[in-house]
Amino acid sequence: MKRKIITIDEKLCDGCGNCVSACSEGALQIVDGKAKLVKEDFCDGFGDCIGECSTGALIIEEKEARPFNEETTKEYLLKTHGKEAVWRMEEAQRKHIAKEHLLMPCGCPGSMAQALSKEEEVNTFSHQKIESQLRNWPIQITLLPLRAPYYENANLLIAADCCAYAYGGFHNDFIKGYTLAIGCPKLDDADAYKEKLATIVNENNIKSVTVTYMEVPCCMGLLRLVEEAVKKSGKNIPIKKKMIGIRGNFQ
Repeated sequence: MKRKIITIDEKLCDGCGNCVSACSEGALQIVDGKAKLVKEDFCDGFGDCIGECSTGALIIEEKEARPFNEETTKEYLLKTHGKEAVWRMEEAQRKHIAKEHLLMPCGCPGSMAQALSKEEEVNTFSHQKIESQLRNWPIQITLLPLRAPYYENANLLIAADCCAYAYGGFHNDFIKGYTLAIGCPKLDDADAYKEKLATIVNENNIKSVTVTYMEVPCCMGLLRLVEEAVKKSGKNIPIKKKMIGIRGNFQ
């Protein structure tokens, strides 16, 4: 996924180590006299280390990187540096969330207000009929039955509920031929989702599972809970992953 993460220019780095001390997550180390990002999934992208660099070697860049893994980071800090290190990390996270709260209604980067402009504005209403590709009802995970005929030998599509609004061709490109389940990992009960999906996969003949989720960080929770649900079901079912951008692209 693309996200904000620290980038280090080794030509400018003098190896002072100030950035390593400033990083609450333990993502940086001095290796052969230069600062290195040794654990990219420990870097939260907030850039606390930048202010401690006197040479300008550190910048925040948006690029392909593994997502920030808060739980694994906490486990590492607890094991290597104790509870105080975990507390410092949590305090740093709270400060950044508080700082961004005025721009982000819930303190989450995915909720930042953005105007999405298009090259061409279309103001006329289209009467073109687009056929629905739904093959099951209900579709909300909370309302899904545990057993149903449409699960038999089915390809299951589990979609974050914003995906169909962000991607214009969602019915034909994703829903067609699939049994659909939708939900929001941020606003709904993720643990209940996990239990229900695990039961559905366990008690029915599901061929494959595809997860579509938005590019915003909180939506990664849907992918994680589906992976955990399939593992809990005890079945070896492949999981396909498709990330939808807020501008309508997908990867």
